[in-house]
Amino acid sequence: MGWLLIELLLAALLGAAHSLPFVHTGWWWAQLLIVALLAWRVGALAPKRAAAVGLVFGTAWIASGTWWLFISLHTYGGLPAWLAVVAIAALSAALSLYLAAAMAAFARWRSGRAGRDALLFGAVWLLAELARGVILTGFPWVASGYAQVDAPLAALAPWLGVYGLGFVMAALVAWPVLGPRGASLRSRALPVAALAVVLGAAAVVGPGQFTAANGTLTVTLLQGNVAQDEKFAIAEMPKALAWTREQLLGARGELVVAPETVIPLLPSQLDPGYWDELASHFQRGPQAALLGLPLGDEDTGYTNSAAGISAATAALPGGFYRYDKHHLVPFGEFVPTGFHWFTQLMNIPLGDFNRGAVGPPSFAFHGERIGANICYEDLFGEELAARFEEAANAPTMFANISNIGWFGDTIAIAQHLQISRMRALEFQRPMLRATNTGATAVIDHLGRVRYSLSPHVQGVLDGEVQGRTGLTPFAMWASRFGVWPLWALGALIVWMAARNAQGRRRPR
Repeated sequence: MGWLLIELLLAALLGAAHSLPFVHTGWWWAQLLIVALLAWRVGALAPKRAAAVGLVFGTAWIASGTWWLFISLHTYGGLPAWLAVVAIAALSAALSLYLAAAMAAFARWRSGRAGRDALLFGAVWLLAELARGVILTGFPWVASGYAQVDAPLAALAPWLGVYGLGFVMAALVAWPVLGPRGASLRSRALPVAALAVVLGAAAVVGPGQFTAANGTLTVTLLQGNVAQDEKFAIAEMPKALAWTREQLLGARGELVVAPETVIPLLPSQLDPGYWDELASHFQRGPQAALLGLPLGDEDTGYTNSAAGISAATAALPGGFYRYDKHHLVPFGEFVPTGFHWFTQLMNIPLGDFNRGAVGPPSFAFHGERIGANICYEDLFGEELAARFEEAANAPTMFANISNIGWFGDTIAIAQHLQISRMRALEFQRPMLRATNTGATAVIDHLGRVRYSLSPHVQGVLDGEVQGRTGLTPFAMWASRFGVWPLWALGALIVWMAARNAQGRRRPR
């Protein structure tokens, strides 16, 4: 029992350390070391102990990577502190059941041959991450591939996406540490050399160029920096709305992008003339605006939306392009069945929205097709990929409008920037980020931040963005099949390993 406790404590420390590369992108190498140590330990354990190690590692990894949920639940949501802590721990443990099952499967079906076992480790790691990212609406925050956004392996993103990148990472780092006990240094030289060659080749070759330049837009991105406890306060709204109006009407960019719920009221709830003035300015002028606000009514329900306004939208219903958020945040934007009691303990406004459609049309302006997405929708690359099924109508750039003021001055800002950079790499499309508190930035098609504002300041970011046409390999297959090819790859490898394991146990 004593050794088991030490084993679990070490697993917890490793899991917590695994959250660091998701904030400090230069620490991508630390992930390679940590995942290799996990594979090494699990490779020496029986299935039940391997499951326990996987559960503890995963719980520490997710909890240390998403501890900022405490601020939204307690500080802004009003949930008692102890219950907020319990909720985060329970969520992290529940999501780590997939990794626990994966580690048990690896321990049960490993062969003792380093190459085969490394492939199996990568496959179970892949299946665990897919399950966490897809099942029950999914929560793929701190999926392993995001830690590699500045690493050589990021060259694989346009081919495999973030989950496929995680699979390759896990298999490569597991190879040198697996195999029979007491294996010679010579026998481990090949996998170490292979890892070095792959990293070196990826660094030299880079992500490739699958897309071509389209047009160029000057852009203005707004960052209001409205404190979350003031955003929906009636007494504070006039000041924030006045600043938003002033910046929208005075913006220099051809395209002006403002954050999620930058207007926290329905158009009908605004002071007379406010919405009409904004609409008239962009419908009659050369500029366009994309801004976040709630839409709908009591009869049809409400949506968390983005409105695009330009001269071309005057003839559309309402006079603007409309994008309704599809992938809603559980407890923040919709209430899962059976959990109304939980949300009744919190004080979160606008907490139950209708869903928009998957793969909606883009906002067209000056020859560019702007793929709007709201807040954490950019975690779900397979859903954004649906917009690329028809290449002629595919977005030439993305625009993410967010408000993560719910999470205060925390690592959530840096993590979300990494996520957007990964999406830019996967599709080789620039990403515009207009956020309430940060990170407001212009990211190019290779995932590089070209312009940015400091978080937690009120400001305006002017920059230039180049749209792109053409499809990456990831966009081609994910737009048609989602992540099913990765599910099939992982399942096939695991099935073959299980079949071989049964053959070894069969009496002769």
